[in-house]
Amino acid sequence: MVDIAGSEDERRHIAGLLASVEREAQVSQRKLASELGVALGLVNTYIKRCVKKGLIKVQEVPSRRYAYYLTPQGFAEKSRLTAEYLSWSLTFFRRARMDCAAVIGVAQARGWGSVGLAGGSDLAEIAILAAAEQGMTVAGLADAGMSRSHVMGVAVVASAQAVHPPPDGWIITAIDDAQGQHDALVAAFGPRAVLAPAMLMLGHASPVSDG
Repeated sequence: MVDIAGSEDERRHIAGLLASVEREAQVSQRKLASELGVALGLVNTYIKRCVKKGLIKVQEVPSRRYAYYLTPQGFAEKSRLTAEYLSWSLTFFRRARMDCAAVIGVAQARGWGSVGLAGGSDLAEIAILAAAEQGMTVAGLADAGMSRSHVMGVAVVASAQAVHPPPDGWIITAIDDAQGQHDALVAAFGPRAVLAPAMLMLGHASPVSDG
């Protein structure tokens, strides 16, 4: 097994990168960033990591461009990561739907009419779905590293302070730096204005009940 990624989001992104390279050798890093929904610099980091691990070979082609080719080890790792992600994603989705519904319920109990989401991830998309099902408005998604302008119709902005009009409270939807996002929002808006799905297991997070 190749130790290529440290988080589930990274595993999904690298599996997608390897699949894109398999389909199109001369795919640009900018196109890869758009397909994966991540920043251009992050794609460059992933490619360098894959080259270092022997999963991708790079060849210069005319017009000062580069072509990327999967090695046999790269093909094997793509298949393994894809299978792992499919298995993980089903379990993740079930738990995330339950936790996000519970958090939205707490927000409504507190009288919130709108929420902001902190952190772009699969969890953010599930939170948007849960909010829509329960009639909660999502005012914006704060994530400085995302290249997309919208996620499921919700505007993506660089910081919580850039969401207008300001939401009544915040839900943590980051996965890689959930605790950091939580602590920053608590410092900015206070602990009663921040909620987190139980699955993130954050220290000092607001509970999923309002008793």
